[in-house]
Amino acid sequence: MTKGPTAARSVGRALTRGVAALKRAMYRGGRPNALMRLGNRLDVLLYGARWLSPRRAAVLKVVGRRSGTITPVPVAVTHYRGADFLVSMLGPDASWVRNVEAAGGKAALRRQGRECPILLEEIPSEHRAQILRRYLAGAPGARPHLGLGPTAPLPEFHRIAPRHPVFRIHERPGSYVPRRARRDSRSEPRVAKTAVGS
Repeated sequence: MTKGPTAARSVGRALTRGVAALKRAMYRGGRPNALMRLGNRLDVLLYGARWLSPRRAAVLKVVGRRSGTITPVPVAVTHYRGADFLVSMLGPDASWVRNVEAAGGKAALRRQGRECPILLEEIPSEHRAQILRRYLAGAPGARPHLGLGPTAPLPEFHRIAPRHPVFRIHERPGSYVPRRARRDSRSEPRVAKTAVGS
């Protein structure tokens, strides 16, 4: 009588592990493979749209530290205690994280058709646990990369917190015209074609 439900749960756990392994493989080395790059490009189009964008979805735009071009990145915005945050599911070596650091935290965020300049403030690791938990509740696709679910004990989130940068989003006045993205005062920044995962 109990073999049916037990077998079903075993199959479900095996499928979950398989999907998690596949998602990690698609970001091997902290960078998306060709399939994920295509998916990220589609997400950039969807997340930046005014009407079709999911509620927590956005497009982060930051100047590449090497290319000098603006790279659009699909991200999930986490709301916690009256503030909005971005989380790097791929850790501190994710390309967008290193670009944000090189830009002094300056970037732009496009949500539901509206784009505004922002300043990203990195949160110390000892204050990330609750934000990471909230992030996983709204971004199930990131769970294989963090290795936890939103119902995991809080100490587990403290354990992984140093490996996953968290940034608080601050809106800032002024137009977003990065210095490294232009050759002179009259040229416009070029937008990179390849989006990088979070």
